[in-house]
Amino acid sequence: MLFPVYWMVAVSLTPPGDLRKSPPELFPASPTFAGYERVLREQLPYFGTSLLVALGTVALTLVIAAPAAYALAKLRPPGRRVLGFVLLVAQMIPGIIMALGFYGSYVKLGLTDTVGGLIVADSTVAVPFAVLILASFMASVPDELLQAARIDGAGAWRTFVSVVLPASRNGVVTAALFSFLWAWSDFVFAATLDAGGRLRPLTLGIYHYIGNNNQEWNAIMATAVVASVPATVLLVLAQRYVAAGVTAGAVKD
Repeated sequence: MLFPVYWMVAVSLTPPGDLRKSPPELFPASPTFAGYERVLREQLPYFGTSLLVALGTVALTLVIAAPAAYALAKLRPPGRRVLGFVLLVAQMIPGIIMALGFYGSYVKLGLTDTVGGLIVADSTVAVPFAVLILASFMASVPDELLQAARIDGAGAWRTFVSVVLPASRNGVVTAALFSFLWAWSDFVFAATLDAGGRLRPLTLGIYHYIGNNNQEWNAIMATAVVASVPATVLLVLAQRYVAAGVTAGAVKD
């Protein structure tokens, strides 16, 4: 499983003249950082766009999904089972179909090649998943905590902000992490909603090194390595929140 990652790093350090050796070298004899220099010089605008889109997707997803999950888990509105099933089905719709639908709407609204358009598009995939994840976490929050908040005079919104969200911290981190990773690695929406402008994410910026007759593999792999760093860091930092119990220590006997 780790060999493709190793090979990506090895190729990113291989000089262009050694890329077509047969048999290939398992480790470059004369490593070069020319690919990384090109990435830092040429790909930073794409990197910034990806970061902006990913963070915006996380924010929009949590703003929509967290209250919705709270309503489904604790307020128990009529039809919540049907809504949960609809959210589950929504994740089965192929992304390309959604992308084509967005393209027709975005052309009329002038939203192609915009950061806001990509954020909204990526959120349509992230929100249903986040609602289901957060609802399962919030359903595990003891009702005694909510009852204590009501006795103290807290309304539904105050209970949500002051009690349910802190107790569901691990669920919020999990939903935010997967939303970020989806938006960060998105290619379908980015490619479909791109109008040839400058606001391209990193998944499209990598095509800067792919031509009709040649591919600059060391620069391509260097871009892939740089693009994987934020996702790797987030996974390492967030793993304990994802694995931890959602209500550990919330109620003590």
